[in-house]
Amino acid sequence: VLKVLSHIDSILRSPRAPPLIYRRSKGPVQNYTKESGQECGFEHLPLTIEMWADQLMALKDLHRSLRKLSLELVPWHTADPQDNRESIRVEDLQFIVDAILEEIENKEKNSQTQSLPTLCAIVSHFQKLFDVNSLSGVYPRMNEVYTKLGEMTNAMRNLHELLELDSSAPPTVVVDTVGKLCDIINENVTEQVQQLLGTQDIHSIIKKLEEHECFFPPFQALIQDLLCLLEISNLDDILPTVRSLK
Repeated sequence: VLKVLSHIDSILRSPRAPPLIYRRSKGPVQNYTKESGQECGFEHLPLTIEMWADQLMALKDLHRSLRKLSLELVPWHTADPQDNRESIRVEDLQFIVDAILEEIENKEKNSQTQSLPTLCAIVSHFQKLFDVNSLSGVYPRMNEVYTKLGEMTNAMRNLHELLELDSSAPPTVVVDTVGKLCDIINENVTEQVQQLLGTQDIHSIIKKLEEHECFFPPFQALIQDLLCLLEISNLDDILPTVRSLK
């Protein structure tokens, strides 16, 4: 116990400790004596610790209020990374306060250069461009536009790399290049179909397909009858089975 009390006393006497938490005891009954024989006057320490505990609990309420204020003043600001922490630090509160103060300072600077009618015109123009009916929908639509812009930028960057185009090539060049590739692919597919069917004439292709439609159904019915008659299930077994019957 004396070691613990001695350790507490050393903390209380530390230059970093607030001066109000250490008061030398006036009564001999409440004094604690260390091994060195010096006094350790911290009989009021439990009350101080209780006060600290109340203040720490109050930090959570203060943090919640500051978050609500921040959402009203800077709704586009990213969520506080400390929202899910069980313990709230003073640094967390200072972070929110600094963000709000910075926004207020920016508004004061902007108010000197931009008039209210100009800002209203900018917002109205944004609403017309992106079909936003209410002011409350401006920020969500801004976030959506920003996300879509990022996706399109990444897609164009990937297309430039795949097509081996210069990064400064405009979208029209990218579209033309993709169109040319599609034409080449379609031509190759047409040639392959013509080679497969053994003809270069589209009318001959149509005639061959019509002949196939006339021939294949009766042929398929004949094969099915043979399989049932010979009691087999594989086409490769038809010829050996017929030979064995011969």
